[in-house]
Amino acid sequence: MDFPLDISFRNMDPSPAVEARIREKAAKLARLYNRIVGCTVVVEAPHRHQHKGKLYNVHIDISVPGKDLVVDRAKPQDHAHEDVYLAVRDAFNAAGRRLEDHARRMRGDVKNHPSQRDDVAPPAE
Repeated sequence: MDFPLDISFRNMDPSPAVEARIREKAAKLARLYNRIVGCTVVVEAPHRHQHKGKLYNVHIDISVPGKDLVVDRAKPQDHAHEDVYLAVRDAFNAAGRRLEDHARRMRGDVKNHPSQRDDVAPPAE
C-alpha cells in the first residue's frame, strides 16, 4: 500500500483489531486500483444514550487523481451493522465497487452518450 491511510474512531475507543482489518481492506483496494493518492476512514459508534442495537457508521473518502470518491454508510439499514467488522466489510465492498466503476470510466470502457443538444440540428434560417 503506497498511499497514506488515516483511520479515526468517533464515540468509541480505538481498536487495534478493527484498525488491522481496515488496513487489510485498504490494501485490497490498492490492488484493485493502483492510482489511489490517499484514504481516510472514520468509524463511528452511535451515541451511548441509544438503548437498542448500536449500528456502526463507516465513512470512507478515497482520493484519486482528479477526484474524491466517497462511501458513506451513515444510515445503516441492516441490523448486521451492530457488528463493527460487518459494517467495515460492507463499506469497503461499496468502496471497491465505486473504484471499479471509476477505473472503467478512466479506461473508456463506459460509453459517454452525447448530450441532447449535440443531437439537435441547428435551426434553419
